[in-house]
Amino acid sequence: MASLFGDMKEKSSRSVEIRDIEPQVFGAMLGFIYTDSVPELDQQDGVVVAQHLLAAADMCGLDGLKIMCEEKLIAGATVETAATTLALAEQHGCPRLKARCVEVVAANLDAVMATEGYKHLMASSPLVMNDLLRAVRGRKS
Repeated sequence: MASLFGDMKEKSSRSVEIRDIEPQVFGAMLGFIYTDSVPELDQQDGVVVAQHLLAAADMCGLDGLKIMCEEKLIAGATVETAATTLALAEQHGCPRLKARCVEVVAANLDAVMATEGYKHLMASSPLVMNDLLRAVRGRKS
């Protein structure tokens, strides 16, 4: 909003450069703005699309899209995606998604720890370790 309607140079420019959003993700986001749907979420790589769209939706303040992505990620949480998605949930303020990912990680800790996503999670969101430890402790009680 500030770029297009504020006193920034983009207001008078013929084009605006969008950074930090891949072109296909931006296209899906525009599709959502115009149609209130995201067919890309129903494709084979829908979880990966949802991960990228969640970050873009949060950055652009599109709460409806953020919720839609969160639902897709909750339903698609697996050993392979749980750690990466947990980092996203932590970074973008998605408590329900975070809880689901913590549940998946706690139930499959050894397998999740072997993923690249887990390494990213520990590097980007080390404070989430407290939540993981509580969940693992709760499973053993």
